[in-house]
Amino acid sequence: MSLSHQAKLVRRETAAGLAAQALLLLLLSEAIGLGPAGWLTGAAVAIATWAVLTRALSRSWSRPFGPANRVTLARATLVGGVAALVADSYESPPPLTALVALATVALILDAVDGQVARRTGTSSKLGARFDMEVDAFLILVLSVFVATSLGVWVLLIGVMRYGFVAAARFLPWLNGPLPPSTARKTVAALQGVILLTTASGLLPYAPALAAVIAALTLLTWSFARDIAWLRRTGHGKAPLVAAPAAQPKNA
Repeated sequence: MSLSHQAKLVRRETAAGLAAQALLLLLLSEAIGLGPAGWLTGAAVAIATWAVLTRALSRSWSRPFGPANRVTLARATLVGGVAALVADSYESPPPLTALVALATVALILDAVDGQVARRTGTSSKLGARFDMEVDAFLILVLSVFVATSLGVWVLLIGVMRYGFVAAARFLPWLNGPLPPSTARKTVAALQGVILLTTASGLLPYAPALAAVIAALTLLTWSFARDIAWLRRTGHGKAPLVAAPAAQPKNA
């Protein structure tokens, strides 16, 4: 298969993802009456995902899109729906059932795409990065929603990874590769589970508050430990492969 033909197929995949996001927004609008804020947010997420992914694939992709990336693209579509619902919750009572359902499936699929990549031999740095960005954005969106009930401090969970990436632009040694860590994977996975459980309203206020404080504490510890390791080893010229506590399957 020629590279030009592969590029056309990849563009079709990303276009299909954009269409799937539009379809999901239509279904949500029919089911719960999605308002302007939800539509604008969902559309913005869909367009941004399509643009960034298409650009990244056109610059570095030399193989078919692959089944694992299709799973991750499906997750990105679901996360876009969650973002739309969270934005809509500022205009009307939040549809918790739909929000929790979409976020739950997205979290479950997070354990699927990595396995699919390994079993089909289609693992790649770009695929791992795509997966990581979807994970990070879902955590950010859930932290925004939970912050409305527990306080703005919850946003620290969602923005910590982005703060790390921003700091790495000024501190090159933060771009060093990190060693594999079960603790990092566990902490990363717990963020989504705890935030989603809190968002669902299943926990009373006090236990929910304690759980989110514990999640933030663990995340802070994980980042601090990895930053200390990078500082100590001084891998300033190594390529960026992962942010601390943000890559549960490949770190």
